Amino acid sequence: MSGQCHTQSPKLEDAGSGVPPRTVAEFFAGIGLMRLGLEQAGWRVQFANDIDPQKAAMYRANFPDAAAHFCLGDIHQIPASEIPSVTLATASFPCNDLSLAGGREGLHGENSSAFWGFVNILRNMKNRRPLLVLIENVPGFLTSRGGRDFEDAMLALNDLGYSVDPFCLDAAWFVPQSRQRIFVVGIRTPPYDSSALHDRFFESRVRPTVLADFIFSHPDINWQLRNLPEPPKGGWLLEDILEDLPPRAVEWWSAERAEYLLNQMSPRHRKIADAMIAGTAWSYGTVFRRVRNDRSMAELRTDGLAGCLRTPRGGSGRQILFRAGKGKYQVRLLTPRECARLMGAPDFKIDVPVNQALFGFGDAVCVPAVRWIGEHYLNPLLEEYHAKEAPVPQTKARVHHRQTAFA
Repeated sequence: MSGQCHTQSPKLEDAGSGVPPRTVAEFFAGIGLMRLGLEQAGWRVQFANDIDPQKAAMYRANFPDAAAHFCLGDIHQIPASEIPSVTLATASFPCNDLSLAGGREGLHGENSSAFWGFVNILRNMKNRRPLLVLIENVPGFLTSRGGRDFEDAMLALNDLGYSVDPFCLDAAWFVPQSRQRIFVVGIRTPPYDSSALHDRFFESRVRPTVLADFIFSHPDINWQLRNLPEPPKGGWLLEDILEDLPPRAVEWWSAERAEYLLNQMSPRHRKIADAMIAGTAWSYGTVFRRVRNDRSMAELRTDGLAGCLRTPRGGSGRQILFRAGKGKYQVRLLTPRECARLMGAPDFKIDVPVNQALFGFGDAVCVPAVRWIGEHYLNPLLEEYHAKEAPVPQTKARVHHRQTAFA
């Protein structure tokens, strides 16, 4: 690790104002979409880390200042002394062992255990620990090992002096992609005092029933919930982000390959596809191949959203576009540019092979969702912190309205 993780001392332009500067150390930085979202909310990255050299190459191509602060390497090997003093530390750590599509080995699995590397860095920063932390992962984080992994993670942050506030966002509220994620903001607070808790009514999409039930069934965790505004209601459509490729473009599959995909559909999905083909105008859907009863099946989605972008391991993670109408149909993969648009990064520089780009975007965060967190959570919190010269009071919420749980 030595020689790769030395960073320049940050320039804290707003340090003299009394408001904590909007500075960030981002761990598991990937291609830099967490950074993009936070920058749009007025934050500045002073340190970034990822273990994947291909993601690092995309990051560096888009952020010329990466030479001064990007550390390529294993988080378990990074000395805390290499991390500059910042206000916020982010961790979008690997989901492989938490996802319902994975092996569900949990926070002690080979990949997701990297979370403990992040915790260890915070522990070793001691009196330099950031005021705030922001972690992100798949919804399966909440249910992994019967909820024990999420509980362990929250208690670990409590042990470091952070009270915690989890909430859920779906990229579909910001872009035409179904991508549910759980976020947790950790806030450095005085020691937990149950007498300071009070009930508060709240009703919001960001804390669905499954999350609210977890909160109320774990009173031993030091929670600090904030009222959050309602996120956008979406309304964007898949066709809005598609590139206008001519019918004979090389990206479109051959007639034989397209017909093979059509024949992989179940009778129910094939009926929908046939109706699209018979339509008087072009319509669009996306397809993932999945193994059902030991057979590869093509599952068609036609609600105007792309499915959740995934890393293209083994080929099954590559999302397919199905365009049909006027008695015709065409099939191709979503392009890297379309994936960038689905992640809210339409102008992201892409000069790498297709699979490398798809891997980078499939393993990233939705930019406008992160910007929403910055603008509606982190920035107001800093302003309150400055006004009160202390974190906001600890609160505990009681759900009076049952929300629909996310899968």
